[in-house]
Amino acid sequence: MSELMVGKAPSLDDLAALAEQAFAALPEGFRRMTGDVVFQVHDFADAETLAALEIEDAFELTGLYHGVDLAHRSVFDPNPHPSMVFLYRRPILDEWADNGEVTLEELVSHVLVHEIGHHFGLSDDDIDAIEARAG
Repeated sequence: MSELMVGKAPSLDDLAALAEQAFAALPEGFRRMTGDVVFQVHDFADAETLAALEIEDAFELTGLYHGVDLAHRSVFDPNPHPSMVFLYRRPILDEWADNGEVTLEELVSHVLVHEIGHHFGLSDDDIDAIEARAG
């Protein structure tokens, strides 16, 4: 992130680079267990996604896992579409600016790990409990 110009908000590519760094910093076993997941960064979730999740304010969604989680896959099912983790730049930047106590790198890592948790079949409550025990 040191290459970013002072006073400019990180771009989609900048946030994607932070996500790649965060993923690379995870333990090898965790990354291997994650398998084939496609990571994408967008400014906001699209209107269809927000409507499906019954979210009125696009700033409320910082990330999203889309796919069949590992706990619900079967060798008998047809090849599913690749699992995807979406990170939403504007809500992440908004949360970062409001928080002030974490770095942008830490927040991107948190959102990324949270969404990968859904890939493993964990609920929000499961993930929150794990984070509470770890932190």
